[in-house]
Amino acid sequence: MQTHPKKRIDVIVEAPLMRRIIDRLDESNVSGYSVMPIMAGSGHDGSWTADGQISNATQMVAIVCIADASKVDDILGSVFGVISHQIGFVTISDVSVVRPERF
Repeated sequence: MQTHPKKRIDVIVEAPLMRRIIDRLDESNVSGYSVMPIMAGSGHDGSWTADGQISNATQMVAIVCIADASKVDDILGSVFGVISHQIGFVTISDVSVVRPERF
């Protein structure tokens, strides 16, 4: 089966920023994305968990999209404008897809 190279962009942010990131992805003409809750983790400030939280203010989400390499710089510029002074991070990785027309 033939595969095609694309880029996967993962944005890990606090849940209250989710809508703003999604709006930026839509403005950048990203064909689709998935949002997943993050239940626990560990980072620069140590371990944390969402257990016992009564609001989503400190919850984290992962927003994942796959895009053509030619769109990555535009997407990153738009997304970074939202998270540059917030808790979170962005990763980019190489992936292969079997249906390139979807991305």
